Amino acid sequence: MPSEPKTLSITHWAEADRPREKLERLGANALSDAELLAILIGSGTPKESAVDLMKRILNDCKNNLNSLGKLSLHDLEQYKGIGPAKAITILAACELGKRRQKATVEEAPILNSADGIYQFMHTTIQDLDIEEAWILMMKQNFRLIEAKRISVGGLTMAPVDIRLMMKEVLLKNTTILVFCHNHPSGNTTPSRDDDLLTSRIQKACELLHIHFADHVVLTDGGYFSYREEGKL
Repeated sequence: MPSEPKTLSITHWAEADRPREKLERLGANALSDAELLAILIGSGTPKESAVDLMKRILNDCKNNLNSLGKLSLHDLEQYKGIGPAKAITILAACELGKRRQKATVEEAPILNSADGIYQFMHTTIQDLDIEEAWILMMKQNFRLIEAKRISVGGLTMAPVDIRLMMKEVLLKNTTILVFCHNHPSGNTTPSRDDDLLTSRIQKACELLHIHFADHVVLTDGGYFSYREEGKL
């Protein structure tokens, strides 16, 4: 006689179907509500996987996370496989979801001046004793998309790969680019190499129709702006 069907635990699922591995591979938005909650509770029962358990609980809530969040600890603990720790975890997650909805989205800064760029970058570079090169990738309104360090060098030179830099710029759908690097010596005057690098970045931006807004040389006490000095 064929054996009686039994529910496989998540650890026996194909790796591609396990919630944790699926999230790592595809991102959180690829998972169902039940799969996300299953990651939180960690395990189900010998006869029911964590995913199936959460599907059953969500079904009783008409698959509405808001309704799930209104359950009490006692309500959740009536389900076999849900003890106090798991019930607390579920309700804590629901509460965090509510608080995120209420939270104000922090707007990225608008960096449309050399002084603004200096103020934004100052805490990053003020204590460095080696050169670092950074790019500030921005939208059309000069609102920052991302600030990214692209090179770390020695006392006098941080090598910059223009090709890799522009690849990063394109991946972020950048329309305005600012390049900046620090001079640990405290001297804001750009070097001949700085001038050559500026020219190469400008040509690359022109080719890709990206506005090269500025190259700012930063020190702990001041800055040099290629744009403000008419060198760009």
